Amino acid sequence: MLRNSELSDYYIRKIIQCFCIDIPASKTALLLGKNRNTINRWYGIFRQVIYSHQTALKDKLLGKVEVDESYFGAKRHRGYHGKLKRGRGTLKQPVFGVFERDGRVYTEIVPDCKRLTLQAVILGKVSIESVIYSDGWRGYSGLVDVGYSKHFRVSPGDNEFARDGHCHINGIESFWSFTKRRLAKFNGVSVNFELHLKESEWRWKKQPDALANELWQSIRYY
Repeated sequence: MLRNSELSDYYIRKIIQCFCIDIPASKTALLLGKNRNTINRWYGIFRQVIYSHQTALKDKLLGKVEVDESYFGAKRHRGYHGKLKRGRGTLKQPVFGVFERDGRVYTEIVPDCKRLTLQAVILGKVSIESVIYSDGWRGYSGLVDVGYSKHFRVSPGDNEFARDGHCHINGIESFWSFTKRRLAKFNGVSVNFELHLKESEWRWKKQPDALANELWQSIRYY
């Protein structure tokens, strides 16, 4: 990729630095004196590289693991007058997340948040020896039956989110907040949502210098 580029390694590194600081493509073009289409193309390449990297991670999450679902998109169907339930009656896209404490986060776009859907993702991504923490959503029922002997539910009504103990899902909730703040800068991202979701996975809790070094190494072999 780099051999075929019209830009020098110096400018590619500069674009990477701006990308990892989360500077928009339009501003990066002004800062570096480059055409905006060129910067947009490189930003697109970066996101494809990151997506490939994140989806290639095969190791199952292990230890203390938090699971939760979130919804992205418009608030509700126009003309819908029924009682709203967990994602029902909305145009929101459900996304399921798994966070390994002191480790990485994994997200997956899902068609719904029903029990069998969530169990399939958990069985595929979480080691059976793990301790799982979730909220009280019925979609998490039956995890013990499929082999997870340690499953603890958090009750927000009992103020368990604020406790200093181990029974919380603060980590995955923090990731959702981080991701939604990022996507708000792109007006919610209706195009290439999967790429931006995996990019948020990759960025979370990492410093810009570490991100830049990792991305530079990745694009050299992409």
